[in-house]
Amino acid sequence: MRVYYETDTDPGLIRTRRVAVLGFGSQGHAHALNLRDSGVKEIAVAGRPGATAAKAEAEGFRVLANTDAARWADVIMITAPDEAQAEIYRRDLASQMKHGAALLFAHGFAIHFHLIEPRPDLDIAMIAPKGQGHALRREYTRGGGVPGLIAIHQDATGNARDLALSYASALGHGRAGIMETTFREECETDLFSEQAVLCGGLVELIRAGFDTLVEAGYAPEIAYFECLHEVKLIVDRIYESGIARMNTAISNTAEYGEYVAGPRIVTKETRQEMKRILDDIQSGRFARDWMGENERGLPWFKAMRARAAQHPIEEVGERLRAMMPWLSAGEGKDKN
Repeated sequence: MRVYYETDTDPGLIRTRRVAVLGFGSQGHAHALNLRDSGVKEIAVAGRPGATAAKAEAEGFRVLANTDAARWADVIMITAPDEAQAEIYRRDLASQMKHGAALLFAHGFAIHFHLIEPRPDLDIAMIAPKGQGHALRREYTRGGGVPGLIAIHQDATGNARDLALSYASALGHGRAGIMETTFREECETDLFSEQAVLCGGLVELIRAGFDTLVEAGYAPEIAYFECLHEVKLIVDRIYESGIARMNTAISNTAEYGEYVAGPRIVTKETRQEMKRILDDIQSGRFARDWMGENERGLPWFKAMRARAAQHPIEEVGERLRAMMPWLSAGEGKDKN
């Protein structure tokens, strides 16, 4: 895989464009602010009226309705939620965007699963930060950056890759490394990691560990610290230096326990289920189910969210985190 850096990009390219960032959540605000600090003079923020507009205006950005932004911009970056993008494109962008304009995405979902069938005259590219929006902004302001991915789905002008690299570099990715991939690879691996490891797998593992200790008679507070709170300590070690070096930082007892117990948790059956999860993603079954759930008004999704909020680990965690006020600065959703 080739890795691009700032010296491989033309930073002036994106500076000559009118750029509209659609959405001003975690990703959107980081994109807009980093672009502006990188010298992009003409930036507008588009999206829902109300809080989104107020936050963007407070940061000094011009705020436009989606249709006005589509007519004005040379480049549009969509950071709205996956499930909303197809309707936004159909209703606000498809007939309004300039001939030869660029439509950019921070995630491959809507394009890869054909929720959006873009006009043939548009450049379609992805610039996907490998980090949450707050990290994207934080590392940029520190003079660094987070790694990023680019992918080209449609190169109508012959300039899509150069533009994507220029945009990615303006976000700060050129400082850390820009890797080229495809919409398919980014989308399917991202969904798999969320479901099998980062969100689905990890969250269920934490809850199961907590439940096992509490049901065995241990104090919920101790179970919370052991199965949830200390996850950050291990994850930070792995993030900083990898799994092998993490093992040299923990006790020999903990490392021995990893080797004897890990395979009893992640069994052959677990790995087979992971393959079935990946198959659901690759076949499009997950995308169809998710969009169908949205069309029905999210009844199952909302019921599961409510159920998760009622788990005993939440009440225990709420009390314990109140003892650690320094944690509150990191709370809140990291949504687009």
